[in-house]
Amino acid sequence: MATTGQGTAEDPWVLTTAPGTSEYRMHRDDTADPPLLVCQVGSTRLTYLARAVDDLHAMLRDAGDWVPLGAADEQKTAADGTVEAWGRAQDNPAGGWYGQRKGYRGRFGMYLPPLLEALGLVELEHNARNNRVRAL
Repeated sequence: MATTGQGTAEDPWVLTTAPGTSEYRMHRDDTADPPLLVCQVGSTRLTYLARAVDDLHAMLRDAGDWVPLGAADEQKTAADGTVEAWGRAQDNPAGGWYGQRKGYRGRFGMYLPPLLEALGLVELEHNARNNRVRAL
């Protein structure tokens, strides 16, 4: 899917969820320690470790095939084998949650894959439900 923006606070990436139902903005904040991805969805602000881009791409490359997104809120259990489950697993490179804002750490599988697609790193399905992603 097409995106606009340079990924800065002044010119954020304008992205759409995989099903194409919601638009959101994301930018990289390198002034934060550690650097963050700031995701603005309406009035809700989520933050994820910026290293998630490289880490998720590496995981998908290692998987070698399609991986379901499995987006879920923080309070809900993520389905095994999904991007969402990996984004909160203790054995991922971050050692747990990539999401940094308590209560808003979920939805990794919803908001990160479209960014990786915009950056040309992955192929992402755009069905109404049950979308998957794979590394290019």
